[in-house]
Amino acid sequence: MPPSSNECSSPTAAPSELDVHKIDTSKNPYGLVLKIAAPTVIAMLSQSFVNETNNYFFGWLPEPERSTAQAALFPSLILLWLFGGSLSAISVGTQAIAARRFAEGNTRASGAVLVNSWLFSLVASVIATALAYLSTPWILEVSLSNPEVRAAAQGFLNYRLLGIASMVITFSFKAFFDGLGKTHIHLVSAIIMNAINVVVCWLLIFGKFGFPRMGIEGAGLADALCTWIGLAVMVGWAMKGSYRKVFKPFDVRERSKQVVWAILRLSIPSAIATIAVMMGFFLFSVIVSKLDQNAGGTSHNLAATSVIVSILKLTFTACLAFGTATATLVSQSMGERKPDQAERFGWVSVRLGLIIFGVVGFLEGVVFPREAVMFFNDNPDVLAVAIGPMRMMGIITPMIAVGMILTQALFGAGESVFVMVVELFLHFLCLVPIAWVLGITLDFGLMGIWSAAVIYVFLLTVVMAWYFKRGTWKARSI
Repeated sequence: MPPSSNECSSPTAAPSELDVHKIDTSKNPYGLVLKIAAPTVIAMLSQSFVNETNNYFFGWLPEPERSTAQAALFPSLILLWLFGGSLSAISVGTQAIAARRFAEGNTRASGAVLVNSWLFSLVASVIATALAYLSTPWILEVSLSNPEVRAAAQGFLNYRLLGIASMVITFSFKAFFDGLGKTHIHLVSAIIMNAINVVVCWLLIFGKFGFPRMGIEGAGLADALCTWIGLAVMVGWAMKGSYRKVFKPFDVRERSKQVVWAILRLSIPSAIATIAVMMGFFLFSVIVSKLDQNAGGTSHNLAATSVIVSILKLTFTACLAFGTATATLVSQSMGERKPDQAERFGWVSVRLGLIIFGVVGFLEGVVFPREAVMFFNDNPDVLAVAIGPMRMMGIITPMIAVGMILTQALFGAGESVFVMVVELFLHFLCLVPIAWVLGITLDFGLMGIWSAAVIYVFLLTVVMAWYFKRGTWKARSI
């Protein structure tokens, strides 16, 4: 059983201390979702902006280095998330339990969740980093047919993997603060980290002011260095008196196998789901690479896919941020024993997502798809294959928003096993095989491959909406 609010021996905080931090969930739900989501959206977009800055800077490189670097970035980031992102799923259990204990009035139990989360993240991420360095050369060898793209991806990862530990531990702190509703803390960290990252990327990619010209490898090194800066900001904030005294976030005496297991019970299914997502999209990129191989060994389709993902990633990130805010409100409402209020927050966030991301999708997919693609790569061959899929994904952006928001809401309710099963099924029995059949077997090219992504999004959204409306998650205790 997950720990109850009594399992941490430390006393709860006084009511006056709680009042400083608690969210008033009785306020206007639309305003509350926007208030919590806005800092998260900006913070996560700024993080996504770094990856897109890399892609944008690569667009300044001469050909063929430009297309090679852009083609290598997409599979490289997928592999990074395969190792680091799966561990970052620790945030699911951390946020859900910390938020619920906090809403129950037990601040020390909430702080103990953070202690156990970051300690586990530290040990697990060191192991994951070693495994990543050992396995990525083989994975790239068997998955990327173009030797230049493969070498560029390996060069990027040789440096970028150094940031796995800082990334994972940061997620522990972010999840804790998000669970309290203090989403602005990660915003400050992200802005500082990513502002520095843009400058360092520019210096190292192009060799400015006496720095070596490292190309794509410079982007990997800059990204890794700046994740440690972001972690330092988060740790510094947790050391502030108000948080240190009330939550005891660095009191290692709060180590508890029961608390760790409670976190992992929610996080492991999320980690498996993350691995499924990353492997699914990595195989998706392998299929695109096969398309290039069949076309004579070019990298135009993979470069186009990298650009499309870069554009869509900004939307995905904003949707995820709305989902994170929803998860906080769902978790705290459940901690207050108000399941109907938790459900209301989920549908409120969905309505906001449909409006906001409907506009975003219309602009990027219908009005300005050519301009969006050309911002990253104006190669006519890349542009020719990218426009169709870009239009298609822009049109279904509202559906993407609904699926992602409800997925995070269910994570907040503790339904990570259900989400895991759905993601495993949809990626390996839908996205990957349909992409191969439509793109390679039936020879519909990149449009066929991205049509499989449309089918995946539709099914994900329908299943998540059905399960959330069904309401059985309201009875789950964590």
